[in-house]
Amino acid sequence: MVGNSNQSNQSSLETSYDVVGIGNAIVDVISHESENFLQDHDLVKNSMTLIETDMAVALYNEMSPTLQSSGGSAANTMSGIASLGGKAGYIGKIRNDHLGEFFSHDINAAGVDFVVKPAKEGLPTARSMIVVTPDGARTMSTYLGISTNLRKDDLDVELLESAQILYCEGYIWDIETTKDTIRSAIAIAKDANRTISFTLSDSFCVSRHKEEWVELITDKVDILFGNEDEIKELSGCNTLSEAAQWIQGRVQIACLTLAERGSIIVTENEIIGIGAKQVAQVIDSTGAGDLYASGFLFGYARGLDLKTCGELASISAAEIISHTGARPLVPLKSLITSEFNK
Repeated sequence: MVGNSNQSNQSSLETSYDVVGIGNAIVDVISHESENFLQDHDLVKNSMTLIETDMAVALYNEMSPTLQSSGGSAANTMSGIASLGGKAGYIGKIRNDHLGEFFSHDINAAGVDFVVKPAKEGLPTARSMIVVTPDGARTMSTYLGISTNLRKDDLDVELLESAQILYCEGYIWDIETTKDTIRSAIAIAKDANRTISFTLSDSFCVSRHKEEWVELITDKVDILFGNEDEIKELSGCNTLSEAAQWIQGRVQIACLTLAERGSIIVTENEIIGIGAKQVAQVIDSTGAGDLYASGFLFGYARGLDLKTCGELASISAAEIISHTGARPLVPLKSLITSEFNK
């Protein structure tokens, strides 16, 4: 991999992690269902809806045979960075129950350092029911459980200070307790002169927090991730072109994904187009944005130029959408090595 080094992300302080992510620690439960399944359960296609315990149990009982993995948006991104050969850490809250044990074992097995001790009491470990329809679209119904109780005293200050980049998950903003926690994490990383990255997560999430997020990204965020619908919702613009102009100068870098049309990387002075890496068939779009962020941040932490970072992001996202689940089936490091050695 070659390219002009981007020196703006380098800190004079020693770092031992490329990226540390913070988010809702969730066990993903994924199944393939028909469009009728969505209608029968009043699920809004391509959305993320928060559900209560009864709904979580009912959906789980009616879903087809499933794939289960440690998940949550930021956890997926950290696993992708580890698969690329990077050093990643994760902060999220679990309970000392069966799913909590599964989450901890699974994410550590993926090569991510998971540091928060499980809670001995309180709500159960979070889980997300992800329904994938034949067109590859994913619809998420999420029970947040104990993940909503991530508090400031759960933060590992040394871990936050030792990462080049902090990656924050937008979904976590729905709960006041975790919102305060993520603000504290950002402040700790900022004080250590670290890069702050943030993902918009979902257009419905954006609509709920638009005013706060405009203020947040303008004041605190260096790298922003979002798709076309999310950036339009945040900016209030009707077109991608208008939204891209709106975000210019508000953050150092905005990475905007456009599905099969690839992505654009927006800086104050330029807009860089990145082509989508073609796949034979889109099987499941779950985690595509998460793994796009993995590829970009992995490259950025190494000082690669933005176009190369975007190409790494596209390769990582393409692997994920070619199969069920939000974790790579082959080491992403091997795909990148073969792609850039052509």
